[in-house]
Amino acid sequence: MLDRPGSAPFVPLAAAIVALAGAGPASAPARAQDALPPLSDAARERINAMLAEVSAQRLQADVERLASFGTRHTLSTVDAVDRGVGAARQWAHDEFLKASFAAQRTGENRMEVMLDRHMQPADGRRITRDAEIINVVAFIPGAMPEARPRLYYAVAHLDTRAPDANDAESDAPGANDNASGTAALLELARVMAKQKFDATIVLMATTGEEQGLYGAKLHAQQLKSLGGDVRAVLNNDTVGDPYGRFDPRSDEGAWARTRVRVFAEGLPVHAHRATPEELRRIAQTGAENDSPARALARYVLDVAQAHDLPVQPMMIYRNDRFLRGGDHTAFLEAGFPAAVRLTVPYEDYTRQHENVRVENDTPYGDVPSYIDADYLAGVTRLNLATLAHLANAPSAPADVRIIVASLDNDTTLRWTPSPEPDVAGYEVVRRETTSPVWQFVHPVPGGAQATEVVLPFTKDNWLFGVRAVDRDGFRSPAVFPVPARE
Repeated sequence: MLDRPGSAPFVPLAAAIVALAGAGPASAPARAQDALPPLSDAARERINAMLAEVSAQRLQADVERLASFGTRHTLSTVDAVDRGVGAARQWAHDEFLKASFAAQRTGENRMEVMLDRHMQPADGRRITRDAEIINVVAFIPGAMPEARPRLYYAVAHLDTRAPDANDAESDAPGANDNASGTAALLELARVMAKQKFDATIVLMATTGEEQGLYGAKLHAQQLKSLGGDVRAVLNNDTVGDPYGRFDPRSDEGAWARTRVRVFAEGLPVHAHRATPEELRRIAQTGAENDSPARALARYVLDVAQAHDLPVQPMMIYRNDRFLRGGDHTAFLEAGFPAAVRLTVPYEDYTRQHENVRVENDTPYGDVPSYIDADYLAGVTRLNLATLAHLANAPSAPADVRIIVASLDNDTTLRWTPSPEPDVAGYEVVRRETTSPVWQFVHPVPGGAQATEVVLPFTKDNWLFGVRAVDRDGFRSPAVFPVPARE
């Protein structure tokens, strides 16, 4: 159940998000336009102003505050005011709430802050007793009725662990893993709660991640059962200490502080086991690198380059690191396929899941002194710019097909138009089959009503995608077409 401050238990959080996101009257259809604008000066200035608000000092202070709770283990005390997961969770909730109040927005445009409660029975492994798993969630409702049901998530886990995953008593400050990601969410709330976006942005600090992704799993499963329309998930996990064992002053250290890894799965093995027919289609079309997760990773890269951000994505064509997991996988398993993980380029495992100590002149422990606040601010800006573009862009065109009815050297693409009233038109993006990124862009004649284009490039030699563009120049992620006869 979810709670509002000072209220009795309310309705399940996922139900509230779906209900509030789906509210609002319909609008008139857009007028067809042929021009496909670049990102407008006003839109760019608005995003740049938000980027400038991100504060490295606040981020560092938040990391230090979260680490000060001693341990944030999911099964640690919930009764103390200055130690354990309960105190840390309440502090994060209150910080979200402060951001909502500071934004001075009222009514349906106000950022809502809620506790997402789930009971998890003991699992005989890392949940040693029946436990209440509580996520802290803030969401900024979309301002456009047609776009409001679309949900764009930024996620980070609040909980920590010691070397023994079931040790709920020892100190586990978890500065990088994952006070850094939680701090990024709080800073996003402070900056973005004051703004309007077409679609709904959800910021969620989970618990139970270190015990088996429970907070994200239970939330995503409930959201799926209610028909929630989750279009993208950015999981920020371990995003504050980029160097590993490299000296920050070295060439490798200097390079590391300008990159963040973006892990994205290819074949659909998490939402379901791909059927033989799906595998044949993927092999036939060369779509191994065109899953929704990898389309999202390319989108993050496009946004970072468009705004010349100080921390640029480093796309990794894997779902996650070896022997590690993260909350984005819980969304993938629930059937939300556009989910990626952001993580520092290098990790020092003496600083992860270790007791704070010095052993043989080697310091151990995940403490705030290793955090690079400017780097963390850069990762936060990457999240902010990506969410702003996603939540202001039209929805991607639906039912995108590449027509394979006859042998010819042209390529015919068809789709169903996006429903938003500010759609200006569509673009086809094109790349060589060996390229990881889109290389060419082709505006489609016909404006917002266009549903087909024929291009003088053979479908056998190129990969294609179709995306929608609105009047401010915001672009949706590109959709990879499926083969069809008509």
